[in-house]
Amino acid sequence: MSAARRVATERATRLAVKPSPYHAAVNPCDAQESPRPSTARRRIRVKREDVEHDGPEDLADRLPAAATKKRATAKTETSMTMIGTKSRSPKKSKVIPQSLAVPHPAPERWKEAYDAIKEMRSRIPAPVDTMGCDQAQWNEQDPKNSRFATLISLMLSSQTKDEVTDAAVAKLRTGVGGSLSVDAVIAADETTISDAISKVGFWRRKTQYIKQAAQRLRDDFDSDVPKTVDELCSLPGVGPKMAFLALQVAWKLNLGIGVDVHVHRITNRLSWHQRPTKNPEETRLNLQSWLPKELHGEINHMLVGFGQVSCLPCYGRCASLSARNVIHAR
Repeated sequence: MSAARRVATERATRLAVKPSPYHAAVNPCDAQESPRPSTARRRIRVKREDVEHDGPEDLADRLPAAATKKRATAKTETSMTMIGTKSRSPKKSKVIPQSLAVPHPAPERWKEAYDAIKEMRSRIPAPVDTMGCDQAQWNEQDPKNSRFATLISLMLSSQTKDEVTDAAVAKLRTGVGGSLSVDAVIAADETTISDAISKVGFWRRKTQYIKQAAQRLRDDFDSDVPKTVDELCSLPGVGPKMAFLALQVAWKLNLGIGVDVHVHRITNRLSWHQRPTKNPEETRLNLQSWLPKELHGEINHMLVGFGQVSCLPCYGRCASLSARNVIHAR
């Protein structure tokens, strides 16, 4: 506020009555100003050098009590938040169920349909035969890199055709220096990985998953693929289907059935479930409860190829007469 304005506000206007020189009934008034005590708030000016301090305690001493209390409350809340963050336990891996409480009964004549599809697959090649997840390992020399390449192929295969996945794995291998290793993926920037896998489905999300999974493998698993389903499923972007297939291909461990959309669709068309299953995990648990274990490792490869070239998903019809006969025989 300017000095002139402040002075004006501090003056009071008072009316003074005086007799008129022209008529006795008229009493003109003059306005007179008289000073009055100022009611304006006094401002405390603190020089810059006065607020210099060595620590938060000095500053608290110079602040009003209300401000000090507010700062103390905010500091306490921040400290509590930080303590809560530090004490938060790491996310536990989800335990993957391996069996049903009540086993599913084996469907009638399932072996006839199984053998018929297997014989048909032996005569009709499918993309999975030459470009499936089991092919990525053959371009690596180091056993760890072979297993890692298998896992990368599986992570890229979700919602993606085998032809596209196979090309993306090859391009990624070239982009990170010629070999798919954990260290090479960690060292590569996200742009390099994104450019290599940009043709696969959900490539942006998978770029993050691959980087995060590689970091986890280096930190927690000695830069190698884990050997249990639960540990594999704890990796970003890895589900039960990928975990079971990775164990079968990378470690030659037959611990369960990898069920994808083809296996889910075809086994329901074959009426191998008492009630149609709603998702691949329900299908897997049903199949594992009655299908002989020696067939767990091959059923995925067989039915995926059957679904790719014969029992197509489009319009709910099979592409060949032989496939239709197998389905309708059920």
